[in-house]
Amino acid sequence: MKLRHQFTCPLELVHDMIKGKWKPIILWRLRLGKTSLSKLEKDIEGISQKMLLEHLKELIEFGFVDKKTYEGYPLHVDYFLTKPHGERILEALKIMQQIGIDYLLERDQEEELRKRGIIS
Repeated sequence: MKLRHQFTCPLELVHDMIKGKWKPIILWRLRLGKTSLSKLEKDIEGISQKMLLEHLKELIEFGFVDKKTYEGYPLHVDYFLTKPHGERILEALKIMQQIGIDYLLERDQEEELRKRGIIS
């Protein structure tokens, strides 16, 4: 994905970097620490491996995520949030998560949040 050369404000650039259905979810999952591609695919319900790889590639290009490749067979790669950009975008995602929780609680969706383990 290419970034715009003309924009209204820097928020537009960050929006372009993380927009889409999966990028915020990938970043949110990576808050738990380093993980493999197969674990990410398993943990993120509904994402295809192709889409996951595309989004990881873009998140790496934008400096939010990095990967470590281990030698040996079978090939093993771990993905993780970078310092400082990956960890800083996580701060914004935490705020968004809380807004979502508040919204659902206001609409009597507490049980759904409990089922998903989001609240206790």
